[in-house]
Amino acid sequence: MGLPVNWRKPFKMLQLTTDMRISVSIIGHNEAHNLPRCLASVKWADEVVYVDCASADGSAELAASLGARVFTRPNDANLNVNKQFGLEQCSGDWIFYLDPDEEVSAGLAEGLRGELEKSRYSAYVLPRRNYYFGRWLKRGGKYPDRQLRIFRRGKASFPCVDVHERLKVDGPVGALRWHIDHHPYNTAAELLRKLDFYTGRGAGRCAEKGKPVSLTRAGRKFLVNYFVLRGFMDGPEGFVSASFDLFNECLTWLKHREGGGAGGR
Repeated sequence: MGLPVNWRKPFKMLQLTTDMRISVSIIGHNEAHNLPRCLASVKWADEVVYVDCASADGSAELAASLGARVFTRPNDANLNVNKQFGLEQCSGDWIFYLDPDEEVSAGLAEGLRGELEKSRYSAYVLPRRNYYFGRWLKRGGKYPDRQLRIFRRGKASFPCVDVHERLKVDGPVGALRWHIDHHPYNTAAELLRKLDFYTGRGAGRCAEKGKPVSLTRAGRKFLVNYFVLRGFMDGPEGFVSASFDLFNECLTWLKHREGGGAGGR
């Protein structure tokens, strides 16, 4: 015997409904090349807040055309100032902070809402896949690269002290198995631009603390990442990654010695 035409209707009554809302917060400066990929991966979110930091490449207009709520701010060298501003504009029960060179994996997009609806945690960490010039680095200390990115509104904040100061969370933190994907370096020009910015900030921190970078520790880290953690198995990109981290410390040391401060982005 066949099913009646309206057989699906009773099942609709069993579907769970919830008023829980998820906001995604992103900040960026001249990120028009990354925004389409990033924003396409968060179409499932109830709200996307994009804080544009004095871009000159049409990023703000692009983000607005792709459905984000856009705010414009000065390009503060301390990124956490604008990151925190972005969080304060979000209205969702949960906030997912994402960088413009990142994207949400399909598995995370599909499973996140169900996880949060039953959550007893204030925040979550999740693994991140780092792609250098298109290659996922599985070794050399680049994976799983766990990041604290998802949290209840009002339960986490960015301390406006340092560019890479981590989120501070009030309450227990859980772990998710799904990934975010990170594409920090797609071209040599992008790598060099970010190198200049982060080494400038690093030199400024050294000056504030009155303590230079330890080149011995930097060299030891290269050996561990490339040989002990088998970064060499990720091919040329693995070598570039380990070398970049080493050169980053060397250039920071040089800028500090020369009295350099925060670089531009």
